[in-house]
Order: sequence, then C-alpha cells, then structure tokens
Amino acid sequence: MGGEDRVETGHAKKDKEEEEEEMMMTVERVFESKEVPSWRQQLTVRAFVVSFMLSILFSFIVMRLDLTTGIIPSLNVSAGLLGFFFIKTWTKVLEKSGMLQVPFTRQENTVIQTCVVASSGIAFSGGFGSYLFGMSKRIAIQSGSTPGADDYKDPSLSWIIGFLFVVSFLGLLAVVPLRKIMIIDFKLTYPSGTATAHLINSFHMPEGAKLAKKQVKALGKFFSFSFLWGFFQWFYTAADSCGFASFPTLGLKAFENRFYFDFSAMYVGVGMICPYIVNISLLLGGILSWGLMWPLIEKKAGDWYSADLKPSSMHGLQGYKVFISIAMILGDGLYNFCKVLRRTLFGLYHQIRDKNSLPRVVNGSPTESSQLSFDDQRRTSLFLKDQVPTSFAVGGYIVIAIISIITLPHIFHQLKWYHILVMYLAAPTLAFCNAYGCGLTDWSLASTYGKLAIFVIGAWAGASHGGVLAGLAACGVMMNIVSTASDLTQDFKTGYLTLASPRSMFVSQVIGTAMGCVISPCVFWLFYKAFKDLGLSTSAYPAPYASIYRSMAMLAVEGFSSLPKNCLALCYGFFAASIVVNAIRDYVPKKYSRFIPIPMAMAIPFYLGSYFAIDMCVGSLILFLWERMDKTKADAFGPAVASGLICGDGIWTLPSAILALAGVKPPICMKFLSRAANNRVDGFLNSS
Repeated sequence: MGGEDRVETGHAKKDKEEEEEEMMMTVERVFESKEVPSWRQQLTVRAFVVSFMLSILFSFIVMRLDLTTGIIPSLNVSAGLLGFFFIKTWTKVLEKSGMLQVPFTRQENTVIQTCVVASSGIAFSGGFGSYLFGMSKRIAIQSGSTPGADDYKDPSLSWIIGFLFVVSFLGLLAVVPLRKIMIIDFKLTYPSGTATAHLINSFHMPEGAKLAKKQVKALGKFFSFSFLWGFFQWFYTAADSCGFASFPTLGLKAFENRFYFDFSAMYVGVGMICPYIVNISLLLGGILSWGLMWPLIEKKAGDWYSADLKPSSMHGLQGYKVFISIAMILGDGLYNFCKVLRRTLFGLYHQIRDKNSLPRVVNGSPTESSQLSFDDQRRTSLFLKDQVPTSFAVGGYIVIAIISIITLPHIFHQLKWYHILVMYLAAPTLAFCNAYGCGLTDWSLASTYGKLAIFVIGAWAGASHGGVLAGLAACGVMMNIVSTASDLTQDFKTGYLTLASPRSMFVSQVIGTAMGCVISPCVFWLFYKAFKDLGLSTSAYPAPYASIYRSMAMLAVEGFSSLPKNCLALCYGFFAASIVVNAIRDYVPKKYSRFIPIPMAMAIPFYLGSYFAIDMCVGSLILFLWERMDKTKADAFGPAVASGLICGDGIWTLPSAILALAGVKPPICMKFLSRAANNRVDGFLNSS
C-alpha cells in the first residue's frame, strides 16, 4: 500500500471479513435455482463493449493519479458497480423492446469487472508515471544530469505498445498452473477479491439490486458535480499558478511550502476510499518534511551544497527531497517484502505439513464433502470444471519468453538477452511469492520487485553500458509480470465466489490486458502532447515517481558519490526509521498500531508537498462525520460517492486535454498576491 503501490482497501477492513464470510456462506442457496452459464456464454459481446468503455474511463483516472501523486486506490468496487449499471440499462431497454435473449448474470458482471481492472491496471504497471517516463530526456534533465545518448529514451507510441504487449502476458501464464493450490488447497483469503465477489453477488439478489440502483444514482450525482466543478475551475487557469488549484487557503507562506487545499474533487474522493491512517500519514509526512526539514536544510545552502545550483539539481535541496524519500520507500518496501516472504514460507510449510488434513478433490468432485459446506462444494466443483491446461500455460510462457528475449534488446539495446533470460527464470518464483503474499495480506509488492530489478540489472549493466536505462527497462519487465500474476489470482478468487469459470476469468484478463496495452499508451500520449510541462516539478502533472525511479537507477549505477553532503547519513537514518516504525506497528496491540503512521505513505509528500494530503484528509473528515451521523448509510453509499468524485474529475481530463491540443486557452487567470506584491503591480500598471 501507499506511494506507487496501489492502495488496496480490503486489508484495512479486517473487522468486517468474518461478517462478510458468514453472509457468503448461504449465497449459493439463493442462486441454486439459476443455471450457471458455460464459460463461453459468460464471455458476451456486450460485456466486452462495456468493458472497453469503462477501460477508457478508468485508464484516464489511473493515469491522472499516477502522473500527479502516484497514489492509486482500489477501483474494483467502482468497476463492478458501473459494469452492473451499464449492462442492466442495456438489458432493460432490450427487454422492453422484446429483444432480450440472454439475461445479465453475476458471472458476466465478474467478467466485466475482471476485464476493466486488468485493462486499467496497465496504466499503473506500464510505468507511465514511474519507470517508463523516467527513461525520457525531460526527466533526465529534471533529475539534474546531462544524459548521454545511451541514458535516455523518449516516449513513442510504437515502442511503448510493443514493449507492453511483449511483457504483460507472462505473469498471467506464470500463475495459471497454481490456481487450484492458491484457491482450493491453501484457501487464501484475497480480501479485495472476496469483497468484490460479495458486492457482485449482492447486486444480483433482489434486495441488492435495489440498493445498487440507489448507489448508481448517488455515483451519477457526484460524478456530474465533480465533472462540472472541474469544468468551472478550468475557466480561471489561463496561465501558470492560476485558478483554484493555486488558492493559498492557509496563507501565502504555507502555500510556498506546499500547504494548501487545492479544491480537487478527485483527491477528496480518494481520501474517502483510503483508510484514515493512510491520509494522516501523508499529512504527517508533509509536516515533517516541508514544515520542518526542508526549511532547515535550505538554510545550509553554501555549506551542505552550493547556493548557485538550479532548484531541480540533485546535488542541492532537490537531492535531499528525492533520496530521503527513496530511503523511506526502500526501508518500508524491504521490511514488508521480508514480512510477506516470511509469512509465505511459514504458510507454505504449514500447508505442506498439514496437506493430508485438507479436503481432497478428485476429478472435480469433493471426496470429503462432509467437511465442506454446500457453498464450498458447489464452488469447488465448478471451479475445477473448466481447466486451463497446464501445458498451454507452460508452453505459452516459454514461447512469449523467447519472443521477449529476441525483441526487447531491439527496443532497449542497453538490456542484453542474458539480463532478460535471468529475469524470466526468476519471474515465476517471484510471481508466485507476490500472488501468495497478496492472498494473505491483500498487499501487492509489484513495485518492490521492480526496484529490486533496477538495482540488480542496473549495477550489472554498469554506467558505461547504459545501466540507468537497462535498470529502468528491467523494472518494467519485472513489475508487469508480478503485478498481472497477483491480479489474476485475485480474479480467480472473485470468480470462485461468483461461480464464474476460471477459463472465462483467464480469457477476460487476457482481453483486458490486450486492451490496456493499447488504451493506456494512447491516454498517456494524449497527456504527453497536451501538457508540455508534464513531468516538471512546477507542472500540474509532476510525475514524481518518474524522477524517483530514475534517481534509483542512477544510484544503482553511480553509487553514493553523487549525493550531497550529509544526505547519505540522513538516508541511513530514515531507512532505519522506516523499518523500526513498521516493526512497532506490527508488534504493538492493534488498538495502538492503528494510530502509528505508515512510512511509505509519509515518504510521498517529502517530494511533492502536502496539498493533496490536505484534500485527502478533507475526504476522511467528510466520511468520519457521515459515519458518526449515519454509519449504515455511510457504509452503503460512501464508496459510490467517492467513486463519483474520482470518476467525474478524472474524465474531465479528457476534454481539458483536447482543448489544450486544440489551442483553446481559458479566458481568466485568478492569481493571489501578497499586499506588497499587489502594491507593486498596481504601481507598475498606474505608471504605464
């Protein structure tokens, strides 16, 4: 969770898991009279038409989040809800005209949700706000270096789409042979997948359908508000630092240090979805860095670093911001990697030791049915019915790996065939670890495995052979494999609980991934062409993780000699502090640990500032007050309201980008000045 890792909200609601599990126990009795469609019948044309439309919407949302802060909440609930709404509307129109032939089932709903999440997931794992954009000359210069010809590669639609198609499918094939072990034998929880299945099942019950209609109405209302609010704000942004996003709500001095509310409906919505402790951690990180550390270090200009450096130089204040942030992220990532690995190995040991006590399944029929509930018997039988052949998965992995080993060096000549071979030999093990760990904790460590690849391959290639670019490309290969692997196993869990065929889940994931490999690069290209300052620290889209990932690659290649004075000592301190704080969170009682901040979340505002954290805390405050007044209604409609705010503001990015490409500029600049600056402006205007 946190930072460039996608924020999964399932693990933050452990207290509800048992209650949800009890509700799920009798679900299949309700649906017993309904025939389960075959895997081919679950894959309908209308499902993929709706999936394509929603994929575009969610790709814009994820891309905007990725290019602004890198914090991406789980959008599974939004995808399931909107998929239900669109197909229900479609079928209702056909039913009234007498043309409805195939009813809308929960299995088809699951196919839509899987396809949309797979497609929009490429906007995250594709690295458009991290490793991929970090390869560009713009980010290289922003990072304070003068890149050689081998040290950068500017974005281009052709190579980005080709790269994603080559690397995005391996993770799917890597975990297919393990699906029975993960879901049936080990009975892993996959909290987000379980919560999504619970939501979809409830939609298709009589009472659940009524509630879903009300939720969609609330989502639509706040979608409209958020979209229109974005449109209204656009009129006041004729130049840089104009408009509501530059409103010094807490005073001009606070504004200079990135403390202000920027009126972003999207981040208010994100704050309503993210756990309270995440939002508080972000705010505390901003206060510690921009409120205390950076003003103190800035006073050391001329002593710790040259006072004549550009603000973007990594040898000055910017270096402290980036590398201390990296130290916290790596400390948090290393701790959680070791924690999940320990739990994975410990869980595997117990599963193997106790395997004789597990219910055995032979030819799709439980032989120890007395130990299984009716729901589990039905789900297990159907889950094992449609096998994805292991030979197909293994053969496909080998074929795509060979194609990748041949193709990738032509895209990145700094990345050699033997680098790729080593990664592909290690990838299935790492994909399994990530998928298993995600099943236990709901925590995908895709970006952590990506950072590991940066340091290993970057150092291996070396500075003289384009190690920076080789490390970033290797990060992309590894992130895509382990991210899609955990996503697919989450979807298998959702399918298991909704009686969707594993084969239809796999096909839907493949089609969604293919959609994402085209849609996400096109969406990024629109941002890249429309916003000329994309990636700059002063931009509305600073892409903070692009600079951070590039700095990691430079660190892997050049070592610590490039850091400014005392920066390494501070990095060591914050790296150790991240590990200690995480350990304290894990070992104190839960009633205390929920008040201890998360280091990964604290690290993000070290680079960006606190403006978005204030937005998210406003979202938390709204949800908190709503829960105090009417908890039942807040639980039912909070995610829908938050999704509406996120979707409306996110989709406004499309028309704003089109207006920018067309050269249409806003008519008004609303800017805020101090009294002294205003007097000087008035004096200048009067004198002229």
